[in-house]
Amino acid sequence: MNFLENIKRLVSNKEKKTIILTEGEDQRVVEAIEKVKDYCNILVIGKLLKNIEGVKIIDPLEYIDSFSKELYELRKHKGITIEDAKNLLMNNYMYFACMLLLNNIGDGIVSGACHTSKDTIKPALELIKGKDKLVSSCFIMDINNKIYLFSDAALNPNPSSEELALIGVESSHTYKKLTGIDSKACFLSYSSFGSGKGESVDKVKEAVKLAKDIDSSLLIEGEMQVDAALNASVCDRKAPDSIIKGEANVLIFPDLNSGNIGYKLVKEFTNAKCYGPLLQGLNKPVNDLSRGSNSDEIAGVILLTCLESLDNF
Repeated sequence: MNFLENIKRLVSNKEKKTIILTEGEDQRVVEAIEKVKDYCNILVIGKLLKNIEGVKIIDPLEYIDSFSKELYELRKHKGITIEDAKNLLMNNYMYFACMLLLNNIGDGIVSGACHTSKDTIKPALELIKGKDKLVSSCFIMDINNKIYLFSDAALNPNPSSEELALIGVESSHTYKKLTGIDSKACFLSYSSFGSGKGESVDKVKEAVKLAKDIDSSLLIEGEMQVDAALNASVCDRKAPDSIIKGEANVLIFPDLNSGNIGYKLVKEFTNAKCYGPLLQGLNKPVNDLSRGSNSDEIAGVILLTCLESLDNF
């Protein structure tokens, strides 16, 4: 059973979740809805390119008065007025989606097919907020039915050692929850176990130490070059003391540049399916999409959002 078929099986055995979508006029989103509508309820804000049986469309005017007051109360400390709140809700469907989610009119949000990550993530950070001090992102990469997690490739530009450690721990937990497979996390660098020197190498080394202190039950290694993390024979030469032995399934990138470039290189050079960026650490599930996503990848993120919204996730 492949990755998405397993996700379908998991969500189909539970009460149907309602996922809020903000981009119903995008053809890829419409195609994705048709692929997942048997596994979840879909709520679309504004318009839908075509009628799909069972899909509910919400007009923001239906809630504008009550939501404007709520948004004003939530953001008045930032100088927002009632009129500002009303304009945001009518002209930025992501803010409206977040208000729906806060009012339990839906279980999760997926957006970003035709908007930037900032458009999706900023309202989520302001309104849904993080459980802890750090929210991060990850991509699930399905490469010939082998599943990897790449993090952080969409949100934190230059995480400190402490932040990188938190990203690694959270990503390891996410991988296990989404796949049922034990995580094997490598913190990536241009150095493998001291073969290179430099400030960025030191940052990754410290992050590995801190991550192990946070959760000693996790299998975490680094600093390590990506070929050693993924190739057993290379690992044997470059890092013979490795426990993971070239079988990493969670790759923690040292910064946003390397993470974003890395996942896109893999996607462009292989037939990999790429799901995300999924946001880690929010109070409720909100997930972004790459603007390069196809309908299968959008469908996958919708299903993963259903899984994340389950009570025992």
